[in-house]
Amino acid sequence: MKKYTIAIVSILTLLITSCTASKGSKGTANLYDTTWELEYISGPRIAFEGLFPNKKPQITFDQKETKVYGNNGCNGYSAPYTLSGKSLTFGEPGPTTMMFCEGGGEQQFLQQMKKITSYSVDKDGKLNLIQGDVPMMRFKKAAKQ
Repeated sequence: MKKYTIAIVSILTLLITSCTASKGSKGTANLYDTTWELEYISGPRIAFEGLFPNKKPQITFDQKETKVYGNNGCNGYSAPYTLSGKSLTFGEPGPTTMMFCEGGGEQQFLQQMKKITSYSVDKDGKLNLIQGDVPMMRFKKAAKQ
């Protein structure tokens, strides 16, 4: 009987520990396994649809390269990022394509990225990029193409 009790306790301990470990890594796994599409940006006095009349900005996190890449509403971009827990900062964007764009949202998007200090993924699965304690940009998962 004592052997069965020890075996059951050992198995339960193993199960509880493995569940806890997988919960801890789930938040950043969601960050990496998705292309995110901007649905809200704070600051500009122009309507969101006016800023990005043709294409919504997208961001994808490359864990291996520690870079983000995507489209800023017109041109492609990439930038290094630093992630520590929920703390997130972006470096200077590298070379972008040089297309002329309507709306003016491109610069607004890139300037806002430089101000980000952290992130969260809310209960609806939306990515919020935060400055201080204020969400400045909100992204939804982009539809698979």
